[in-house]
Amino acid sequence: MSKNKHPVIIVRKRKKHGHGHHGGSWKIAYADFMTAMMAFFLVMWLISNSTPQQRHRIAEYFQMPLKVALSQGNQPSLSESVIPGGGSDMVHKKGEVTRSTPRDNADIKRLRKARDRLDNMIKTDPKLNNFQSNLRMQLTENGLLIQIIDSQDRPMFKLGSKELEGYLKGIFESLVPVINQLPNRISLTGHTDSLPYAHGDTGYSNWELSADRANASRRALISAGLSVNKFMRVIGMADSLALDNTSPEHAINRRISILVLSQNKEKSLINDDSLIQSVADHENIDAIKDELKITPQTNEDAAALAN
Repeated sequence: MSKNKHPVIIVRKRKKHGHGHHGGSWKIAYADFMTAMMAFFLVMWLISNSTPQQRHRIAEYFQMPLKVALSQGNQPSLSESVIPGGGSDMVHKKGEVTRSTPRDNADIKRLRKARDRLDNMIKTDPKLNNFQSNLRMQLTENGLLIQIIDSQDRPMFKLGSKELEGYLKGIFESLVPVINQLPNRISLTGHTDSLPYAHGDTGYSNWELSADRANASRRALISAGLSVNKFMRVIGMADSLALDNTSPEHAINRRISILVLSQNKEKSLINDDSLIQSVADHENIDAIKDELKITPQTNEDAAALAN
């Protein structure tokens, strides 16, 4: 290399770049959060605009036992969920222990159809439309439960009395045609609040009042056209089965319950009665009569008692 040549200097200039981005995962998380919030408020809006009956059916759906659903139960507990299994009953355990038969399914469909018809009547029948808040219907494993509930401003009976208010008779008149079309029999129950009578439980109490109201309702239903043979039992429960246990004196606990019995429940009641009867059949009735010194009553004795 020649001594008079200068070295070649090459200057390379680099362009400065900003820091790289840190990814867009936070945007995805934020979008998911906003979607969830929108879905939540949409559900709240739908629930606020639904009827009590619709809210009850939604609650039934979410009471589905997962174990039963996975084992593909056959819905003997009357759940309307699209997933097989489930059901809800305040006084019975949730879930299913037996599979239903075609006859049971026909009974369930019949009761469900009656429930839907009554739901529609509540919306359209003037006798029922004003009492939507007083009427509760629920499908249970025991049948179709129809409850007519008191409110503070609209009692179904006179205060402390078995005398029906006129609008309760109107409700019965609307219910009777639907119940008469079903082959199922009914169980009629009277309930009261916990407010005691002046003489306490030793005199006329809520037990007598609930039974009297149940029988007064039975007579009113018959007057409205219900077949006498429809009744399987009429009982008074006083305040022993409160709807609101936190406020047993509340008006909501005063109610008349009409249970349109499922065929299985009707059989169960008949079997219970048969068991009692079978015990009585094994007793020596003649020996008991002799011990109590009971003699057959003659026509003359009956006439004397009548006079």
